[in-house]
Amino acid sequence: MDVLKIVDLHVNVEDKEILKGVSLTARSGETVALLGPNGHGKSTLLQAIMGNPRYRITSGQILLNDQDVLTMSVDERSKAGLFLGMQYPSEVSGVVNADFLRASINARRAKPLSLFQFYRLLDSTYKKMGIPFEMANRSLNVGFSGGEKKRNEILQMILLEPRFALLDEIDSGLDIDAMTIVASAIREEQEKGRGFLVVSHYARLYNMINLNRTIVMVNGKIAVEGGPEIIQKIDTKGYEWIKTELGIDIEKEEPAMSAVSIGVCATKEAIRDGK
Repeated sequence: MDVLKIVDLHVNVEDKEILKGVSLTARSGETVALLGPNGHGKSTLLQAIMGNPRYRITSGQILLNDQDVLTMSVDERSKAGLFLGMQYPSEVSGVVNADFLRASINARRAKPLSLFQFYRLLDSTYKKMGIPFEMANRSLNVGFSGGEKKRNEILQMILLEPRFALLDEIDSGLDIDAMTIVASAIREEQEKGRGFLVVSHYARLYNMINLNRTIVMVNGKIAVEGGPEIIQKIDTKGYEWIKTELGIDIEKEEPAMSAVSIGVCATKEAIRDGK
């Protein structure tokens, strides 16, 4: 069994502490829903796990099967079995989607896939995700719609076969048909024993996949942990009950900081290592 363990994690962004002592454990075959108001640490947690240098870890541990993740570079974390489905996937001009995917897959294999094997795998996965195969020959995410970018993230997840998939609002920008395709792909990966940490503001995605636990993050800490019933409570009551029932004042969200993605540097690493 694979185990991802977060121990008393503190994370700063631009000298402001965002995570203030987060501890959680996720196991293979388990799907954990991460909820909470905007700006309270959900995306910060996923970015810190994956190694975005903008998110500075001041104390705490991240362990994958007892290996110290904090000593790993971004590409090493990916090879170790971590995958981040990004909220805002990067557009990378000049990097062909198929080349990026092949380099990423082969970077994890002792024996690279042949070109024939790769394109056969790619064709079947594109069909599964409802994406025209011609998009494999376009620059990574360039000119893709929001929904196409998100389906392309799930396509990458399927091909890379991570131990743990961290999905950051993978459902935003999806219409109901695309949501159904994404949810179906997630359920298939769940059946393979993949572990998931899934961030979303909406019950719709959570209702379409199989959940084991729900965690609510407030003020950079875990405020509530339980089952799917918490999602339904939030869906009907919002987060006000956390203050009235638990006595936790919810800090007001500050103006959003400019987003910085690790997508470009991760892409460069994958292309380099795949050569």
